[in-house]
Amino acid sequence: MAKKKIATYIKLQCPAGKATPAPPVGPALGPHGVSAPQFVQQFNDRTKTMEPGLVIPVVITVYVDKSFTFILKTPPASVLIKKAIGLDKGSPESHKTKVGKLPRAKCEEIAKLKMPDLSANDVEAAMRIIAGTARSMGVEVEK
Repeated sequence: MAKKKIATYIKLQCPAGKATPAPPVGPALGPHGVSAPQFVQQFNDRTKTMEPGLVIPVVITVYVDKSFTFILKTPPASVLIKKAIGLDKGSPESHKTKVGKLPRAKCEEIAKLKMPDLSANDVEAAMRIIAGTARSMGVEVEK
């Protein structure tokens, strides 16, 4: 069996279980001949067990014959940090105005969840990456 020839990759961020063919999904898939409603249905089916509305990055592989496959990634670290400490958004001046504290236990939990998508060799390195993201959002990380 021969491999399919890949036409392109499309990266999107969609809410879990609530994706629609409306922008940004439809306009991103349309030019490549991919059926937006078909993608949305498959995406929503695969994400229905996740927390509704949680932003999920997805990488769609479009083949020359207009078929597609997709891979779900873990939610962005910033979204997980905001959810962990109950924030609506990060600080507009992260170096001056702090908006919350992230406990070490929550940082470790987020790092373990993000491990498949991070370029870290162990949990400690992943925690440092998450702590850096938190600092850039104006969130202090407890030692």
